[in-house]
Parts: sequence; structure tokens; C-alpha cells
Amino acid sequence: MTRLSRRVFLRNSAVAGGAALALPALGGWAGESYAATPTAAEAVAGDTLVKVTPDDPRYAPLVTGANGRWVGTPAYVLVASTADQVVQAVQETLDQGLRFTVRSAGHCYEDFTSNPDIRVLIDVSAMTAIGYDSTRRAFAVEPGARLGNVYETLYNGWGVTLPGGTCPSVAVGGHVAGGGYGPLARSHGITVDHLHAVEIVVVGADRRARKIVATCAQDDPNRELWWAHTGAGGGSYGIVTRYWFRTPGATGTTPAALLPKAPRELILSEVAFSWTGMTEAAFTRLLSNFSVWHAVNQSPTSPYAKLFSALKPRHRSAGEFLMTTQIDSAVPDADRLLDDYLAAIVAGTGLTYRVDTRKRVDWLYNVLNWPGLGGSGFEGKGRFKAKSAYLRKPFPAAQLQAFWKHLNRTDYDNPAALVEIAGYGARANQLASNATATAQRDSIIKMLFIDLWATQAEDAQNIAWVREFYRDVHAATGGVPRPGGVNDGAFINYADSDLADPALNTSGIDWGTLYFKDGYARLQAAKRTWDPNNLFRHALSIRP
Repeated sequence: MTRLSRRVFLRNSAVAGGAALALPALGGWAGESYAATPTAAEAVAGDTLVKVTPDDPRYAPLVTGANGRWVGTPAYVLVASTADQVVQAVQETLDQGLRFTVRSAGHCYEDFTSNPDIRVLIDVSAMTAIGYDSTRRAFAVEPGARLGNVYETLYNGWGVTLPGGTCPSVAVGGHVAGGGYGPLARSHGITVDHLHAVEIVVVGADRRARKIVATCAQDDPNRELWWAHTGAGGGSYGIVTRYWFRTPGATGTTPAALLPKAPRELILSEVAFSWTGMTEAAFTRLLSNFSVWHAVNQSPTSPYAKLFSALKPRHRSAGEFLMTTQIDSAVPDADRLLDDYLAAIVAGTGLTYRVDTRKRVDWLYNVLNWPGLGGSGFEGKGRFKAKSAYLRKPFPAAQLQAFWKHLNRTDYDNPAALVEIAGYGARANQLASNATATAQRDSIIKMLFIDLWATQAEDAQNIAWVREFYRDVHAATGGVPRPGGVNDGAFINYADSDLADPALNTSGIDWGTLYFKDGYARLQAAKRTWDPNNLFRHALSIRP
């Protein structure tokens, strides 16, 4: 069987096997895989490392990512299909003295994989195997595997899942390393809470590339490298070639007992609020209710721990905005809990909402058919800028006033500009702040400030809007979400290079503190050990 046909076979059947170090004793069958069409990298993957140059028609999709603001211009792309090929790619590039970086699926918000200084792009999106590793009693996932494939394979094969993100085309490579989360975070924690081990290609002081396996075991001499991959973000220490997942404390050898059970069915709710006639008092009460409810219902033992909701106020020019909610239908009295939740969010506002969706759906179908941020106004919007913040306490009045001000500005009218205010807490807060590199462990809400637009000519006004919005929301703490107060810093997977730019972050709070709190010094120590030459770097990589 050729390498390409084997890769496509693994994607479509999720049956995997391999050599001892690479992927020992993978087993299990999970049916037809999500997204059967090969990625650009899979289409060129082969038995040997593949070099794709700018004159090759396959080059363009390999250097273009989800954010149309960034298109890479490397001298060539090296497409790797195995960990050994990644070692080869890194070593060959080092020997030539060329700057390189890694790409798994191109969903990075900033220019980490497309910076003009990068001369070689190492693409691992052809590494997509997913399966159960009986040797480690854990599920092994390669970095190019898309979340949709992971969810489908784990669910169909064993009835389990990982609490990852909603976008099925995101690859696990950077998503996991940055502490990925999603609608099941309140139920089961975040992805890295289930990370058992990681295989990574690193380069020592001798400038020789090699594979390292680091586990969560307390006696593992490489444990700090594992810890660094529980929330530091991708591209700081090396190139991940495999993750292993097993829930801490899970015992036995039955795969179905080693990760969280996936819901079988969800009750979905989507309601719309009209801007027409909405007053500042009603709007700010709505957001306040949302934050207060999550503060009150943040216990992991609450019946609401299996309810996830996101309020998505868009600029007034959109005409309306949405709130989406889901709850596991197996929760006792789930329909009543959902009704009570909706009533609590609108209490005292005088607002009514339009019910767009109220239905029971198969969980797997739902995660494979994510509609995006939702609503009209997003079509053809290929460029974006994003910022993030954690919220520890209910919104103070000044922040609510800033939301109203910027979402109602008359000098700006992009209907695809919004802030997603997503419920957090419950089991996402179950670990100590230093148990993983994801240090925010007592927050109730995670926010994504984002606007999307179509052309380069629109860059300046849209970037200015989101920067001004964010700065005003956090005006009391220097324009950034200072950790340990009302807010608790920012989320590295919603990468925002502004925080590391002294011209834009004038708060006096270092970007490393904003993302990693007190854990940044520990991440720096790991950096000095595992990447002493600072070869793996970008605008928000850990500084040695």
C-alpha cells in the first residue's frame, strides 16, 4: 500500500497501526471518517518528505490559512507524513541555516506561520492518524487530525470524546497545546485536562533534531515538556507529532472507560434579540444577567454543569444578535432547566426574543455540522482580527457601558463585528492554576472580541474598532484584562500579538503574565531546557 493510500485509508476508516515508537498497537474501528476529501498536504504526502516550491500549483493552499490577512511566502514547504520525516525536515532546514516554522491546519489568528522571515514551512497536516494505543492505555492522535475526525472516530469507536473546540476543521496540533476548549468544558474540563503524553521533535544545544516523549507521570524526567504543552500554545518548544489522551484517574484497559463519555443527544436552543428599540438599560441588564448566572452556577456538581451557552452581541448594523445554548438531554429535567435558564437571562430586561431553534439533535451530527458564529453578514468575510479575555466576576458597570458604546457606534457599521461571551467554569475550573500551563482556573466566562471583513482596504478601520473596543472594556486596568481581578488575562489560542507590542500594550502588564500568569517563568525554564537556541519562535512564543 502506498503512503498516500494508507493515509487516506486511515482518514476514512480510522484503523491504524504502526511501529513501536511511532504508534504501538493501535486498534479499534470507528467507521467512515468526517471530511473524506484529503487536505492539500495529504494530497502530496508520500513515503518520503515532500518538497513543494512556489511554482507548484499545490503551494498556494499550503501557505494560505483561515485568516486572509496572512499568506506565507516561504522558499518551499516540506510536507511530512511521519514523525521521522519531521525530524528529517527540521534537521535539513537547520543544516541550511534557514528560518522555519510548523503548520498543522492554518487556523492561526496571527502571522505565526506566514511571517516573511520564515523561509521553510514544515506542514504536518498529512499526519492524521487517530486510534487507541494499548501500550500506553491512551488514545493517540496525530497533529494534523481535524477535530471533526477526532470526535467522530472516538465516538463511533468507543463512545468517548475530548472537550475540544466547535470548528470541525481545526487541527489538534496547536489547538491542544494552547489549552483548547469548547461546549463540553463545563462538563468535562478542557482538552489538556485529559492530556497524558506528547511526542515532540525538539532541537538541543547541539542543534540536532530528535523525538522526545514527555508524559504527565511525576517521575518522568521530561515532565516539564509535557506541562509546557498544556497551555503554552504551539510553536514554542518543537513540533508535536503525536498526543496521547487519557483522563487522570481512569483505570483498567477498556478504552471506553479512559475518556469522558460523549453526550448521545443535546437539546439545542437559539434565540435572537433585535436591536430595534433596545435601550442601554435593557442591553446592559441582559449581559449582566448572563455573567451573574454563570457566577452563581459555576459549581462542577451543579445540574447546569452540562449546559453551555454563548451570547453573541453583534454591532447594531446587523439588526439583531444571537444566544445559542445546549444542554445534555440526559440531565434530569433538562427541558425545564433550559427554560429556567432562558428566563433568568432576560429577567428584568423587558426584552423578548425570537426562538429560531428549539430541538433535540444527535450530538455527533451537531459537532460535525457547526454553523460558525451564525447569522447573516459573515459571507465572504475572509479577513479578521481577534482579542480575548477571561472574566472571573460579573461584569462591572463600566465594562457594560463600553460594550454598549462600541456595538452602537455610528461611525462604524460592520454587521460581522461582535464579541462572543461564552460560558465557562464548572469542571473547567476543577484543577489548580499550576496543574497545567492553562492558569485561568476560576473564571466564569471566556470572551472573543472579533470582527471580520472582506478586503485589505478595510483593514485599518476594522482593526481600529476592535482595538478601541477592547481597550475601553478594560480601561480600568490599563486597556488589558489584568489577571486576578474582574478579569483574568487572555487565551493564547485566540492569539493577539498586540499584547506583546509595547506601542499597543501600555498597561505595564507583560504579555506573558496576561496569557500565563505566574506560570510564565516556569514556561521560560522549560524553553531554556528544550529549545536553548530559540529556534521555535513567533510573536507570542515563550522567550528563553
